[in-house]
Amino acid sequence: MAGDPRIHCVNPAGSAPPGGHYSHAVIAGGFVFVSGQLPVRPDGNHARDADFTAQARQTLANLFAALEAAGTSRQAIVKLTVYVTDIADWPLFNALYAEAMGDHRPARCVVPVPELHHGYRIEIEAVGLLGG
Repeated sequence: MAGDPRIHCVNPAGSAPPGGHYSHAVIAGGFVFVSGQLPVRPDGNHARDADFTAQARQTLANLFAALEAAGTSRQAIVKLTVYVTDIADWPLFNALYAEAMGDHRPARCVVPVPELHHGYRIEIEAVGLLGG
C-alpha cells in the first residue's frame, strides 16, 4: 500500500539519519511537524557529555535544519515543546532560545522529564507553517 500523497517525509541532507522508524519532519496540511530533535551531531556522533549550552545549541541547529529541509524557517514555527531533564536549566535555555529566535515568539511549553534517550539533557519538537 502506497503512502498518502498529501504527506511528505523529510530528512535533511547533511544531518544524522533518524535513530528509529520516523522522519525528522513531516509535511501535511500546510504544516511542518518536526520530530523530537536531540543534540546529535550531523555526523551521527553523540555529545551526551557536552554541557547544557552545547547540547541546546546543537538541538536548535538540528531543529532549524529540519525546518529548512522542509522548505520553511524558524520564523514559521507556531509551537514548540522542549523537554529538559533538569528544570534548573530552564533559564539558560530561555536565554539561548531567545538569542536563536530573535523577535519571533511562538507558543512554547518546557516540560521537565526524568531522562532522555542517550543520556541527553534536552529534546525539542516543533510545528511550523509550510513556506514561512
